[in-house]
Amino acid sequence: MKNLFASICFLFVCTSPAFSQGKTDLKVFISVDMEGITGVVNWEDVNRDGKDYEYFREIMTKEANAAIEGALAAGATEILVRDSHSTARNLLPEMLNRNAKLLRDWSGGFKSMMEGIDKTFDAVIFIGYHAKAGTPNAILEHTMSSTNITDVSINGISLPEAGINALIAGYYNVPVVFIAGELAVCQQAKKLIGEIETVAVKEGIGNAALNLHPEVAREKIAEGVKKALLNLRKYKPYKLKPPYKLVLKLKNEELVHEKSFYPGAKRTGDWELTYENRDLMEVMKAFNRMH
Repeated sequence: MKNLFASICFLFVCTSPAFSQGKTDLKVFISVDMEGITGVVNWEDVNRDGKDYEYFREIMTKEANAAIEGALAAGATEILVRDSHSTARNLLPEMLNRNAKLLRDWSGGFKSMMEGIDKTFDAVIFIGYHAKAGTPNAILEHTMSSTNITDVSINGISLPEAGINALIAGYYNVPVVFIAGELAVCQQAKKLIGEIETVAVKEGIGNAALNLHPEVAREKIAEGVKKALLNLRKYKPYKLKPPYKLVLKLKNEELVHEKSFYPGAKRTGDWELTYENRDLMEVMKAFNRMH
């Protein structure tokens, strides 16, 4: 009986995702935005002054919880949730699963939606994400700023927020393994990253959206996160080769002129700024200060 018990314990440990990577724990980073949450279709839904904002921050918190539950089911031992929308004070702390730590508000640092990430994490998950600025049939599409930016590209690749944030994770050799949001951003993430688990909670139709029921969306998120984390070897960190060339297209003359004074920035078009560096983090610092 003693030998049988030992064999069962050995089998459990050896088949866990953490053991399969030579680790004794599984550390997960979850970045949660709001525009890609189930049911959200209008800027009022995600604005603190909006009539339905309180409702949708509950939905946002529940979708974050679904991701946490999926991570726990896959064996996660440490989970950091980064509130990544607007004020970074949207998720409801008391409602959030007690097994996760919550990072709220902005510190002034340049990692923004990825603040808290480092090389100790094993996987990154995106919840409530949306498509890049100018994407057709997308809901509340924008790139970092809904008022200032028309496009962000690095090394000639136009990036949604998911791509920018995946690069930051990739800098630390951490793969993005899962994304939930509208269909358009799921498609963009697959095109950029390649192997990634996705859940489209809604599909844009012009300015409208066809949405899953919130409970169905949460079930799919939990299942998708668990599936991704149980198959970590499939996923690779998203990286581009240095040097890195950032091209930022803004929306007005005053802003372009002002940001052209950032050290190393050059005006390369009517409303276009370019910045180059071999260090990706210097590029991210420049991007953070130039929009």
